[in-house]
Amino acid sequence: MQSSGQRVAVYPGSFDPVTCGHLDIIRRSAKQFDHLIVAVLNNSSKNPLFSVEERKLLLAEVTRDLPNVSIDSFRDLLVRFMRSRNAQVIVRGIRSVTDFEYELQLASTNQKLDREIETIFMMTDPKYSYLSSSIVKEIAQFQGNVQDLVPPEIEQALAAKYI
Repeated sequence: MQSSGQRVAVYPGSFDPVTCGHLDIIRRSAKQFDHLIVAVLNNSSKNPLFSVEERKLLLAEVTRDLPNVSIDSFRDLLVRFMRSRNAQVIVRGIRSVTDFEYELQLASTNQKLDREIETIFMMTDPKYSYLSSSIVKEIAQFQGNVQDLVPPEIEQALAAKYI
């Protein structure tokens, strides 16, 4: 666990599956904070391809070279999760103006719930601006090539799911 003087950020998401765009945000965020927690949302109203535990294991595998990154999950309010982890900053990736409008609503709501928590928006690398987990799943479902869209470990996990 981190000490109280560390800058701790949380990058929340469903990560179903983690894409190269997600991994880009994780790598860049890890350089900005002492500790980055990648937090998998356990949303019971969705029907994910990968279980929460599978997503956590896959994230741990693709971030194993990042010593200041840990993987966790949550199902409560994000601000409560953050308080329980002594985190001060939410990291959100932005691909488009549409993303920004949605993320601004979330950030404003989180700010209302806890004034001590800040949200930072990180622009996605332009080469991933079109990329989403939904697109990856659709391509993989029809045995399309996802090699440049996800890390090799995720490509293998997708192939195993859709055999």
